[in-house]
Amino acid sequence: MKATTAGRLNVIPDCYIIIPLRGAPNNGKIELRALPDISDSKQANYNHQDIIGRSAPLYTYSHSADRQIGMALHFHIIQPGDAFRNLQTLRLIQAAVYPREGSNGAPYRPPVICRIRCGDLLSTREEPEVCVILTQYSVKFPTEVAWENVRGTSSSGGATGQYCPYKFDIDTSWTVVYTNPELPFANKILQTGYK
Repeated sequence: MKATTAGRLNVIPDCYIIIPLRGAPNNGKIELRALPDISDSKQANYNHQDIIGRSAPLYTYSHSADRQIGMALHFHIIQPGDAFRNLQTLRLIQAAVYPREGSNGAPYRPPVICRIRCGDLLSTREEPEVCVILTQYSVKFPTEVAWENVRGTSSSGGATGQYCPYKFDIDTSWTVVYTNPELPFANKILQTGYK
């Protein structure tokens, strides 16, 4: 697959994030145009039992920790409209760590459960998306690149400026969540890959 067509970045098929917030652009789907840097980690926790006269302790399995996925997302301005889309995407990612407004007398609801996919790196073809919660994001706007001034109008009718660098990165940390019937076991991972 070509990364560009006529100098424009192509959307990477099957590499996206879905943040299902009401009113989000593109129904909350973030289509990636640059490959993200991905890390994937999980650990098993064991308790050690000291035994008198034994040269090494015994280890008993306690539990497995959360599966953590880190994604560094890269955004560029190549064509008109990219700056506005990049800023919309940034706001959508930021919104995923905030609680939602409450309903039926509840003061708030927790942040949304999102879905991510990047080919078959994180999941299987049978269940291509991984359900995740965004636990942390970090963005730094570099000054060594040019900036775009996206002009708009404020609610009072005056002109405003939204500044966006031609390139910036968002570092995100996701925790994979499962319902009880979907908890993965070793044989499932061995046969089909990550769930």
